[in-house]
Order: sequence, then C-alpha cells, then structure tokens
Amino acid sequence: MLRSLLGEPPRENEGLLANTMNAMLQTTKLLQKQTELSKDPTHDFRKLEIWTLGLISSLDELEQCLHAAGFFRRKVRHTFVEDMDPAERSDYARYVFFYKDGFIRVFSTLDKLGTVLNELYDLKTSKVKAHFSYFTVLRQFRYLKVHPDLGNRLVAIKERHKEAMAVLRKRRNTEIHYMNSEMQDDLWQRHQALHGKIELEDLDRHLRDLENGYLMVCETLETVFNYTNERWKKVSAK
Repeated sequence: MLRSLLGEPPRENEGLLANTMNAMLQTTKLLQKQTELSKDPTHDFRKLEIWTLGLISSLDELEQCLHAAGFFRRKVRHTFVEDMDPAERSDYARYVFFYKDGFIRVFSTLDKLGTVLNELYDLKTSKVKAHFSYFTVLRQFRYLKVHPDLGNRLVAIKERHKEAMAVLRKRRNTEIHYMNSEMQDDLWQRHQALHGKIELEDLDRHLRDLENGYLMVCETLETVFNYTNERWKKVSAK
C-alpha cells in the first residue's frame, strides 16, 4: 500500500520476509485442516488461525514502515532543521512518523506473537503476569522446561539483536509514556548548545536499529512457525 503512495511498484516478497510469510501461511493451512477434522467445537483452532493472519498483517505493516522511513530519510539532506526548506522539513516529519510507527510495531508484533506462543504451547504466562510481553513468554520456556530447542533458538535471536532492541525499547517507552523521542533529542541538544541550532539525531543509526528490530521480528516469527509446522506434521504422521 505505502509503495503505491510513494510511486513505487508493489513489493515482491523474497529472502527472509518471503520465508517468514510462507511459514505463517503454512500454519494457517494446518489450522484450517484441524478445524475441518475436529469441527473445532471450542473454536481454538479458528482463534489461532485469526491470530496468525493478524501476525502476517503486522509483519507486512512493519516492513512498510521501515521502507517508508528509509524512503523519506534519503530526502533529508541538511544536518539542522533550521537549514531546511519547507519541503525538506515535511520529508523529515514523514521520516519521523514512519520511524516511530516502525519501532512501536516491532514490540507490538512481538507481543502479539507472545499471545500466540502462550496459547500454542500452554505456557501459562498469565499466572506470572496478567498483561505479559513476548519476553515474559520467552522466559516461560526455560521456567517450565518445555520445548528447549525452540526456546534456545529464540533466546539466541534475542541476544543477537539485543543492543539495537535496547535502543528501540528505550525510545518506545519514551514515546509512549513520557514524551516524543525526537523531543527528548531536542532537549539534549538545547542543553548542549544553549542558543545554537539543533542538530538532527543520527538518522542512519536509528534506521539501522529499526532494521535490526525488523530482522529480529522476522527471524523470531520464522523460527516459531517453522518449528510449529514441523511439530504438527510429525504429530499428524503418527
């Protein structure tokens, strides 16, 4: 959708994104098959199918935000807002919008996955915390000593992206609970320069952090749903 608004051709899924989408679609087909076989009297399979389709949409929207943030970042040429003409200021504002939307979606997608994981593997996370995050769910694998192969793989992914995720988490918390993250940057710049011009934050570094968050989401989703598909295929073959 966003690519058409930007005057670009539609995205063609490939690589990690394509593999992740395909893994989730395969899960929805397995869930549909289970619904047909069991008639799903408690609607559990149908619920998981809807949640998985929601994750597919969430990943699609996250990728679009990352792409749009990069698109508008390339239009920002000056280091100081005061040096920008109105058109460039508008492009900078659009970059900020999609960058912020992107890092918020990183965590919202992971938390939605946490809900699916908790249901799929009966991790009883709500007994630990009523409103739990993906990371609380992840700890349940080790606490309950279940599915160690999946849990260890997911922890390895988390560790691989922990530095970027720490930055994104701080900015997400600032954005949601305190003040806009770019306002915090402005306050720091004002403190440093007093009456001088405000220098932009490091846009390229921020985009790299967002891309790392996106990659963590993709790798995590691909791992979860490939594991789930293989497990269900083995059970069905018995």
